Amino acid sequence: MGYRSLAECVRDLERTGQLIRLDHEVDPYLEVAEIQRRVFRAGGPAILFTRAKGCRFPLLGNLFGTMERVRYIFRDSLEMVGKLATLQVDPADAMRRPRLYIKAPWWAWYARPKSVRSGPVLERETSIDQLPQIVSWPGDGGPYITLPQVYTEDPDAPGFDRSNLGMYRIQLGGGKYVPNLDLGLHYQIHRGIAQHHAAALRRGELLRVNIFVGGPPAMTVAAVMPLPEAVSELRLAGLLNRRRVRMICRPGKLPIHAEADFCITATLDPNRLLPEGPFGDHLGYYSLAHEFPVLRVEHVYHRADAIWPFTVVGRPPQEDSMFSRLIHELVGPIIPKAIPGIRAVNAVEAAGVHPLLLAIGSERYVPYQPRHRPRELLTLANALLGYGQLSLAKYLFIVAAEDDPQLDVHDVPEFFRHVLERVDWRRDLHFQTCTNMDTLDYSGPALNEGSKLVVAATGSPLRTLPVALESRISLPRNLGFNDARVFLPGILVISGPSYRATDGDRDRAIERFCAAYNRHDPINAFPLIVVVDDSGAASRSLNDFLWTCFTRTDPAADVYGIESFYRDKHWGCHGALVIDARAKPHHAPPLVEDPAVSKRVDALGARGGPLHGII
Repeated sequence: MGYRSLAECVRDLERTGQLIRLDHEVDPYLEVAEIQRRVFRAGGPAILFTRAKGCRFPLLGNLFGTMERVRYIFRDSLEMVGKLATLQVDPADAMRRPRLYIKAPWWAWYARPKSVRSGPVLERETSIDQLPQIVSWPGDGGPYITLPQVYTEDPDAPGFDRSNLGMYRIQLGGGKYVPNLDLGLHYQIHRGIAQHHAAALRRGELLRVNIFVGGPPAMTVAAVMPLPEAVSELRLAGLLNRRRVRMICRPGKLPIHAEADFCITATLDPNRLLPEGPFGDHLGYYSLAHEFPVLRVEHVYHRADAIWPFTVVGRPPQEDSMFSRLIHELVGPIIPKAIPGIRAVNAVEAAGVHPLLLAIGSERYVPYQPRHRPRELLTLANALLGYGQLSLAKYLFIVAAEDDPQLDVHDVPEFFRHVLERVDWRRDLHFQTCTNMDTLDYSGPALNEGSKLVVAATGSPLRTLPVALESRISLPRNLGFNDARVFLPGILVISGPSYRATDGDRDRAIERFCAAYNRHDPINAFPLIVVVDDSGAASRSLNDFLWTCFTRTDPAADVYGIESFYRDKHWGCHGALVIDARAKPHHAPPLVEDPAVSKRVDALGARGGPLHGII
């Protein structure tokens, strides 16, 4: 049976040795966040901070820090929810006709939110400045709620069925916000709240917004789950927790989750925007300050025994990577059913999830002909780029299952080997330009703007990939290129000169690099060349390579080729493909920890310190 409250979950985890208490005083400004990051990296337990400086409430970090703990928390429901996802069961329909789906309809009952008159969350009332003011990175614009559950209903059709529960960034203070009155609301493109916001704008009225923090962990997971628009996240939370979600319903008010630890009630003014950010985000860079909607606070409620859960995002992998893995386990089986021909997908977490998507599909269009060029793969690629949050993918590599039935989409090095053996750069590159990009990705020319690249490869291998650098390969050192390193078979990583744009024009270094070769030069034995600022750092590990290559590039601007050409508006190249993954002036700065804070955390983990053996 699921947890009635977050406190009940904490007690269970502590009893089973999966949670520790830290009674040493720590600072919510940077220190708490760095401790959490280190505990996560060590695969450590959940941690309850009982003495956060200047804070009335205990803080809970690393709750979802390992998949083992996530599976334990949802041990009674994951298997059933996974089966429902595999069957593509609509909980709304299944609740009406449960026997059509399964012989034991208990789960359909749990998927139905329950209206109640009151609950523990209304026991106390406070103000925004009394909430934990956690700042995670030195450049952050203020304190944030990092595990918010933002609840809205459709102004055109209020009620649970068309409600949205999403995890959208909430800035508690700083900048131009009026203390205790204003909150920043940052939501990315392709998020459910946008439809409710649009309806409120159309109607010329305030949108009511409730922000829940805490409560049973199922509510947090439901808030990050990419569900179809017709399925309420409250239903999924009930299924995951094996308990109906109790919502306090009062006349003229937006429902409140009765078991939440905190609830902020607010309204979204349709005519008011303020700068939100910066914020150290999950791509490993700061998302910068931009104008976003403003929430006007009405009430701040909390339980008498309230606990404040938080997480820290940054360069992947972090704790939010566990959400990505859980989403894949639960939702991954739906995609092959929703898009016939797709066998498997992997949104690569080390590359920041959205920047890199790997997929395996089928090639069935002309089975009577040898497979020598992608056909159905291109149709499938377009379908993937139009499917939910996969539409935010920037690079999509897709291959045919028939070429290697044993290929595993999660074996990234083997997947790249498969692609690079078969790809024909003259034909297999398909760009989408002047399109949408993930709000947090600053590699494009402006916020939410950029390009996409589909690489579709099929057929028999065209080449044998080199695994070492041969002596005949030389670099144009006079142009500032040096230190070539073979990273994976067929991939050459090279240090290039620092990016320099002159007189408003773009840097031409990669064009000069490509012009130094022709298609017959030995360097083309490597089908993929990636130019970076520091080839040693970028090739230190697979995660380093993926992060550098795919978070720092906009395909239309940063993909080049040796002997490139245009033909009938199609771009390709006869020689190697060259990706410019150097840092550029318009990129957001990467996240770097504060050295003084790092020293304090070092002391906590040293012999005799309260976290010795944990971090």
